[in-house]
Amino acid sequence: MLEASKVERVLVLLAGKCDVEAGDSTFSNLGRKGVFEEKATAVYVPVGSSCSVVARTETEVAIISSDAEVTHRPQLIPKRNINVRRVGRLNWYREVHDIVTPAVKAQRLLVGETYNPSGNWSSYPPHRHGRDAPPAESRQEELYHFRLDPASGFGLQRIYTDDHTIDETIVVKDRDTVVIPGGYHPVVAAPGYRLYYLWALAGESRNLIPYDDPQHSWVGRL
Repeated sequence: MLEASKVERVLVLLAGKCDVEAGDSTFSNLGRKGVFEEKATAVYVPVGSSCSVVARTETEVAIISSDAEVTHRPQLIPKRNINVRRVGRLNWYREVHDIVTPAVKAQRLLVGETYNPSGNWSSYPPHRHGRDAPPAESRQEELYHFRLDPASGFGLQRIYTDDHTIDETIVVKDRDTVVIPGGYHPVVAAPGYRLYYLWALAGESRNLIPYDDPQHSWVGRL
C-alpha cells in the first residue's frame, strides 16, 4: 500500500498477475508473463491518490514517481494501447514500446521500454536531453532499469558530457538500475544476449526533444 502523497506514479507490471487499486478505481486481473514475452500493462496513479497491488501470482511491479501538483484521474494503460516503434537500423536497430506518452494525462512522467537485439546499440546516435532549449532540446531527468535474456548476460552503458566532466562506462547486468545524471547515454547489448530496459523521464515539459552528439549525429542520417 502506497499512501497518497505529492507525487504522481506509474506502476508497470513486469511479470505476474495482480489487481491494482488507485484512488477510487480498481483494475482487476492484470497479467504479463514477463518483459521478454508480452507487452506491458501499466496504471497511472495521480498526485493525491493512494494505491495498492494485490498479487494473484508471484508478481513484479516497477513503481516510478515524480513530484507533481496537477491532479488527474487514475488511468489504466492496457497492452493494446502500447505504441511499438522500430528505431534505428543496422546494428543500432531496436524496438521501443511507448507506455506513458503525452496522450496519457499526467504532469511530468514519460515511461517506456526498449529492446536491444543481441549485440545492438540503442540511445544511438548518442543523445541527451539536459537543456530547456526548444526546438533543439528538452530537459528531462531519466533512469534505466535493465533486464537481460538470458539473465547471465550483460551490456555496457556509456554516460558522458561534452566537456567530459562526466565520462563513465558502466557494466550493466540483469536487474541493474542506472540513474542518468546528465549527458549522452548510449547502451549496447553483449553478443548472444537480448537487452531490455524500462526507461522513465521526468521534466517540466512532456515534449521529448533529444539532442544528438554532433560528433556522431551523422550515423542517424545513414
